[in-house]
Amino acid sequence: MSGLWTRSASELAAGIARKAFSSAEVVEAHLQRIEAVNSRVNAVVRILGEEARRDAAEVDRRVAAGETLGPLHGVPFTIKENIDMAGLPTTWGVPALAQAVVPMDAPIVERMRAAGAIPIGRTNLPDMGLRVHTDSSLHGLTRNPWNAGRTCGGSSGGEAVALATGMSPLGLGNDIGGSLRNPANACGIASIRPTQGRVPKAGLVPREDTLLAVQLMNTDGPMARRVADVRLALRIIEGAHPRDPWSLDPPPEQPSRGAKPRVAMVAEPPPGPTDPAVAKAVRNAGVALHDAGYEVVEIVPPRYEEIAPVYGQFLIGDFRSIQALIEQLMGKDGAFFFKVAAAGLPPLDAAAMSNVFIARAALARAWSQFMADYPLVLSPVWTQLPFQVGFDVASPENVAATAQMFRPVQPANLFGLPSVCVPAAFDGETGLPVGVLLTGRRMRDDECLDAAEAIESRLPAKTPIDPA
Repeated sequence: MSGLWTRSASELAAGIARKAFSSAEVVEAHLQRIEAVNSRVNAVVRILGEEARRDAAEVDRRVAAGETLGPLHGVPFTIKENIDMAGLPTTWGVPALAQAVVPMDAPIVERMRAAGAIPIGRTNLPDMGLRVHTDSSLHGLTRNPWNAGRTCGGSSGGEAVALATGMSPLGLGNDIGGSLRNPANACGIASIRPTQGRVPKAGLVPREDTLLAVQLMNTDGPMARRVADVRLALRIIEGAHPRDPWSLDPPPEQPSRGAKPRVAMVAEPPPGPTDPAVAKAVRNAGVALHDAGYEVVEIVPPRYEEIAPVYGQFLIGDFRSIQALIEQLMGKDGAFFFKVAAAGLPPLDAAAMSNVFIARAALARAWSQFMADYPLVLSPVWTQLPFQVGFDVASPENVAATAQMFRPVQPANLFGLPSVCVPAAFDGETGLPVGVLLTGRRMRDDECLDAAEAIESRLPAKTPIDPA
């Protein structure tokens, strides 16, 4: 059946349940779409065609038998290749882990399967997920479908491209420094970095027990073309899981009290410059929120310019403890980006780590008090348009410029806050989409998603697309 690959995950689930079309037809449509366009963008690095067809046949048998169906029964989805899938390697995009086969699913994959969703492919990422551009020394470069000369973002770049081009209706990625939101911004789709702990995080490769920065700032999350699908997937994968001792059950959904939360709009985040096209997209999103009944005030949260240095000291300082191992695993460009980013930031000894946490607590308290008055912060995702392929590793100066560009994503990681990316505009000169961020209070992921849907309804997305 033609056109099934253009539909949302919610539409596909509803159509399968009412027998408007079969899961087999849906899966076949997406496999054909992968065959048609993936060679031009290199987003899907492992196709699970035989397994997906088998699972679809079982779904259709259950539908015909009138059995109870899950909320995503028969809907295909894709998974970033640093998230464990039983019987498959968790490669992290590097040759050294190409055969690192794991015996069990990650909690989020387990829950997606339990909801009836069908894995259809694995998607590309940069080496060890430590770059905001998706170029893997194992699988190669993933192209932005809007403009092949520009980055698709990272590290969940393969996921974003697969979604934007209709190869998948729903995807799973992760985010320690914008990795769910960076590529969503560059590719014109939606994603959420959930509240830290809301979605369980567990994996076996490269090791089961992770660095402190990973424990406190990295989370798995969903990606889709529409905010409603992101919300649906979040409900499926959230909640405490025994493999993640820090994971939490979300609070009960809170009914609307009428008044919408006030929004702090940061169109030009300090301390560096913001491209006028990006600032305009944020202000247009602010108008859309105002039209939807939100009070929008252009104001910068406190001590904004202090966040990036503390985030960098924590992340890079912690990763410096395993720098030798990282550089052995990574390819030339990835290792260069990490080495330059790490220059001048020594491994954190006990006193330095304590000072980082003191600074983090002070900043988090200032933001928490600010967000009592402004529960949502509207900002760019990146302060510049997606860069030319290769820009980020062309020189040490470009590494620094790249790091400065994605500073708006970092508060959510440092403080463990929910943060949603939603498309808001398109740049006329480059043809690139421009996303915006809605960052909210802990466990108020719903407020972020509500506001993102308000923007989406007034500034509708244009995906899926054929690669440029």
